[in-house]
Parts: sequence; C-alpha cells; structure tokens
Amino acid sequence: MYAIIQTRGHQLKVAPGAVVEIAGAPGEAGSQVTFDQVLLVEKDAGDVMAGAPFLANARVVGVVDGEARGPKLRVFKTKRRKGFRKTRGHRSVFTRVRITDIQV
Repeated sequence: MYAIIQTRGHQLKVAPGAVVEIAGAPGEAGSQVTFDQVLLVEKDAGDVMAGAPFLANARVVGVVDGEARGPKLRVFKTKRRKGFRKTRGHRSVFTRVRITDIQV
C-alpha cells in the first residue's frame, strides 16, 4: 500500500513505515502530523483510487522524528572581463517524518 501526497508544494510517494524528508518544519519532534492532500492511494490488492485533484476522506498520518539540514549549496556568479565575482550559498532545513498509517 502506498499513497502520493502533496505538501509544501511538493508531491511525495509514501508508504507505512517509510521515513520522508519534508521541506520546512510542520511540527516538533514526537508530535503527530496529518496530511489531508492525498492525490492517489494504491491498496495491497492492486486497487488504485485517484482524486480530482484530492481524495475525499483520505489522509496520511505520521510522527515527526526531528529536523535535519541538507547539503551546503554554493552559488557562484561572475561577469567576464569585469572582475565581478560573488559567492553565496545556503542549506535547506528538512523535517523527517515517519509514516505510520494511510487511512482511506
């Protein structure tokens, strides 16, 4: 059984027991999180339920494991023949969520 959910502008494929990384911080460690924007659910028997755009009465429940930071990204800009060089970068913060249940 798996589901495709939409959260924070991204679509993720989740299954019970899986750990997913979500951009941003939906909750504190140990708290329960519910995702209501479920796009598709595939049951064990092979039945596929798709929404238009979301499934009614379907949700995915998970528990927040904690926060993590992504890799450091470097952005380097230059203009030729001008001596212009600029280096910037950032690290994104992710929240790890352990999926516990898919309810249809």
